[in-house]
Amino acid sequence: MHEPTSPPPPITVPRALAPLLDHNFGPEWTCALPALTGLHLRRWNLTPTGAPMHGMVALVVPVRRADGSPAVLKMQPVDDETEGEPVALRVWAGDGAVRLLEHDPATGALLLEALDPARTLEHEPLDRALTVIGELLARLNAHPGPDGVRGLATVTRSLVRRTQPFLADERIDGRARRSLARWTAVAREMASEPGDRLLHWDLHYANVLAPLPGTRPDPWVAIDPKPLVGDPGYELMPALRNRFAEEAAPGRAPASVRRRFDLLTEAAGIDRDRARAWTLVRALEDCLWQMEDGRHARFGATRAVADALAG
Repeated sequence: MHEPTSPPPPITVPRALAPLLDHNFGPEWTCALPALTGLHLRRWNLTPTGAPMHGMVALVVPVRRADGSPAVLKMQPVDDETEGEPVALRVWAGDGAVRLLEHDPATGALLLEALDPARTLEHEPLDRALTVIGELLARLNAHPGPDGVRGLATVTRSLVRRTQPFLADERIDGRARRSLARWTAVAREMASEPGDRLLHWDLHYANVLAPLPGTRPDPWVAIDPKPLVGDPGYELMPALRNRFAEEAAPGRAPASVRRRFDLLTEAAGIDRDRARAWTLVRALEDCLWQMEDGRHARFGATRAVADALAG
């Protein structure tokens, strides 16, 4: 007689993820997450096959489905950025993006195609990685934006409105305020022509993974979108400022940014003038978040990118 199989141990929230969830969504969500994860493991008949992983807000559990196939269970709070993810993944249907297998609208839980978490573009030569991101953006942005996904016009007008108090904030140095004013003027102008493509919004090097061997012909797959409907030019900032230290020696940053910009726009087939303007709007978004979080005028790589493209 076979002994009954014992239930899997309860899922625990990784130590590094808990404070991020507490800060952004409250400790109640963090405390409820293990039980909610267990609920979906049972509902979708999933068996954990490895230690939980995480991003900034999502808990990701590698699992095996009832038919033996691998997958990942992604648990994350539903907010303005994440609520469009299942909509976008259904539109892309695996065309350059991870496949959606199941979705629970009530909780935001996603069951996704398993990819290789050990193989990302973070470890590829930079020029090759930039070309891959550009090529993926060309595929993802080829799809028109669907209903149910936030629009870039609304986002841009919100940026302009929220920036106004900081333009007169004397705690911010004059150079930073001048940058904010320039970027705000560009945002105000660009908001009238926001575009209508389906955007990923966060396609940096760690958000591109290789598939598991034999599962699909694509060498690289995009994950973790925070979808928008808008102009593809808004997509470039993550690849321009991430891995920045690799080429940030004194005097090299402007040339590096412009070379990255050239590679991305060519591979993605994006209009350069619009991409340059939208990247300045994206700089405004990045720096506004920092200021709203109390980190005044520490604009770092974001301002270096903006300055290189504006000059």
